[in-house]
Amino acid sequence: MTFPKPSFSPAEPVAIAPVAHSSGETRTSGLAEVSRRAGEIAAAVFPPLLTLLVILGVWQIAAGDSYVGLPSPAHVWAESRDLILHPFFDHGGVDKGLFWHVLTSLKRVGMGFSISAVCGIMLGVLIGSNRWAHRGLDPIFQVLRTVPPLAWLPISLAAFREAQPSALFVIFITSIWPIIINTAVGVRNIPTDYVNVAKVLRLSPTEYFFKILLPATTPYIFTGLRIGIGMSWLAIVASEMLLGGVGVGFFIWDQYNASRISDIIVALAWVGLTGFFLDRLVALLGHVISRGNAAS
Repeated sequence: MTFPKPSFSPAEPVAIAPVAHSSGETRTSGLAEVSRRAGEIAAAVFPPLLTLLVILGVWQIAAGDSYVGLPSPAHVWAESRDLILHPFFDHGGVDKGLFWHVLTSLKRVGMGFSISAVCGIMLGVLIGSNRWAHRGLDPIFQVLRTVPPLAWLPISLAAFREAQPSALFVIFITSIWPIIINTAVGVRNIPTDYVNVAKVLRLSPTEYFFKILLPATTPYIFTGLRIGIGMSWLAIVASEMLLGGVGVGFFIWDQYNASRISDIIVALAWVGLTGFFLDRLVALLGHVISRGNAAS
């Protein structure tokens, strides 16, 4: 018995239509992303804001309505409202708003810190890579870094005989030590595999510096730079109190002599916020250059 041979016809291709996302789903995902971002911002802003309000409340209750001693936040606002609301005025001489005093101090910090950053990185590489340089220089650096910033001021005035270079020297000598130490630690902690690869490839000293040493030590370098920029800001404010002229340190000392404690408190808020901005700026720069390896 023979069975009929079945015949098969090729199936027609079935076109699969793309699934279109409805506008409602897109809108929902967009709202979820906005909500997530808003939650992150709120988590970053609300805790410090709430803490600040609590501190101001405790301060207001502790100070009360008395004008003796530390003024309350209400007194600070009443006495220094114009200074708070108008930081950009310039009547010539030292009669300037806080913005211009802070800007003058920032210029000095920028110059002094730039010199200390270049010299600190170079010295850190030297003592980190050379055993004899480490043995000879490290004990001296460990002694000098413990000298307070203001202790250098008489030496700098005797050497330079002018206020501006003396302030720059104080900034330099104060901020260079953490840069040297952290850079040297980074150089000594370069993985052995990196060094062996450099030997196999027979890299020149210049190639080794830019392709191996610098990328490997960048997180350490920027850690030192962050500490150094903070110490620079501390040093310039302290120096300007004694050197005089325009600057936030001089402003604070001048207001103290005039018994305007409220203005000093406003100036301290500017000093703190500026120092925070400098720290975050250096941290962001390190994060970008090290491609996320430096601490932020």
